[in-house]
Amino acid sequence: MNFDFSDDQKLLADQVKRYLDDNCGMDRVRQVLTGSPRMAQDVWEGLARMGLLGTAVPESYGGAGAGYAELCLVAQQLGAHIAPVPFGSTVYLVAEALLLWGSQAQQEYWLPQICAGTVKGALATVESVGQLTPGQIHAEVVNGALCGKKVVVTDGGVADLYLVMAKHGDQLSLFLVERAAQVDVLNVDSVDLSRDVAQVNFQNAPAQLLVAQGWNALEVLQNRAAVLYAFEQLGGAQRALDMAVAYAQERFAFGRAIGSFQAIKHMLADMFVSLKLAESNCYYAAWALANNTADLPLAAATARVSATQAFQLCAKDNIQVHGGMGFTWEFDCHLYYRRSNYLALELGSLSEWEARLVEALPRVENI
Repeated sequence: MNFDFSDDQKLLADQVKRYLDDNCGMDRVRQVLTGSPRMAQDVWEGLARMGLLGTAVPESYGGAGAGYAELCLVAQQLGAHIAPVPFGSTVYLVAEALLLWGSQAQQEYWLPQICAGTVKGALATVESVGQLTPGQIHAEVVNGALCGKKVVVTDGGVADLYLVMAKHGDQLSLFLVERAAQVDVLNVDSVDLSRDVAQVNFQNAPAQLLVAQGWNALEVLQNRAAVLYAFEQLGGAQRALDMAVAYAQERFAFGRAIGSFQAIKHMLADMFVSLKLAESNCYYAAWALANNTADLPLAAATARVSATQAFQLCAKDNIQVHGGMGFTWEFDCHLYYRRSNYLALELGSLSEWEARLVEALPRVENI
């Protein structure tokens, strides 16, 4: 079976690449590092104009109605350019949750605004340090009002709409909460200063129920989003490898390019093998996501684990290939290293996804 993308899909990826090359270079990323808010609003608006925010959203809700395979390729280009925009939080998580469980009224109200770029989203689940568990959730909705605190909310400082996990009666549920006076946001620094991260306090904030079985729904949502984040990591890993190869060819020592030395060759080869393994797993996961196959949890976990490992290895060894200069602020190597470490914790740590991978294996014995 051929899991490669079609020519039309590759053309879309090329168009996204050209737009980001022109509008989201490393100089634009560096502006976000030291600016406020921690996102590139102009890049975000451009993505909206191209219809990319609604890539997998039906046309009836203002989207492009293309599909998840196309969205994976968009994600890969965003990862290659480490674009400082709340694309994942808004598109992979909030918009996807609305598509899966939103009522007709919720979909008709929110999805067109998301596709137009006028509403940005954020997933708010974590309340303390450590692996997320049901017992960790203390935020609660009573009579339609949410009270509680969420920490390490990716894009929480720029979000207009929060997807919040909270207690509701005797179970955990997912709620939609608009940003308003009852929502207090405190921005915090993370390892990746090009990403917006915040602590969000909800004080009797009006909350609208999205799905009652919130914990099971969150697992489904994370499996689907994991494939898209894996493609972002794949794009970042490829760019880090390209940077290392280019430098190894142009940097000379003892009268020869450093890429000709065995130690550098082995390092680049290890990066390449890790990247290609992740690429293979990601391509299959993209097919599983687009077709909503029964083995999507296994495919998502496999792609997530291999892409995390590939991006972290390529980002780390890219610095090593660049030598002492690779550690300096002036070189772009650290921007990819920072993003690799941040994405490694998005949706849960590597160890959590390795556990999911092991757990998913028995489920596909008879598929």
